[in-house]
Amino acid sequence: MANEPMENEQGTALAAIDAAIRIIPDFPQPGILFRDITPLLADPKAFALAQALLLERARSFSPDAIVAVEARGFLFGAPLALDLAVPLVPVRKPGKLPADTHSVDYGLEYGTDRLEIHSDALARGARVLLVDDLLATGGTVRAAADLVERLGADVVGALFLIELTGLGGAERLAEAHIGVSALLRC
Repeated sequence: MANEPMENEQGTALAAIDAAIRIIPDFPQPGILFRDITPLLADPKAFALAQALLLERARSFSPDAIVAVEARGFLFGAPLALDLAVPLVPVRKPGKLPADTHSVDYGLEYGTDRLEIHSDALARGARVLLVDDLLATGGTVRAAADLVERLGADVVGALFLIELTGLGGAERLAEAHIGVSALLRC
């Protein structure tokens, strides 16, 4: 019973965050229900609630670095890195990073793509928390994890604003021994 007020506050915060996310049917292609976070970003109170809850979860992983996935992952990863006083490492699309990189090709729910990370971005053995806005099939974050592992760092978990259940992303990451935490599950 002692945790009940805190759980109620968190439930109210999650409801406000969920209400600030717009659903766009058939974007970017027919059959996809796109979760548009721009209304959340435009609402400072809802955005702050989301960031506070993400920070609470990020702390439980005790990361040495935040690896954020382009581009919406940067929106959540950067404030987390600042609040945790750890480095922010961007994982980007090809040709966006100026120094020597490692790259990996991966599949996503509506095509294929490639990600890159600077070759000197992480220390060997660093505890890395992967951050992105949304988990669908897990392909993007699995690719980011592959890049982290190539640098000799350890993925301690993956943190998301939203997990789309039923698309197998959490299961795919679990197969790679990556724990998943998401504020909202739809």
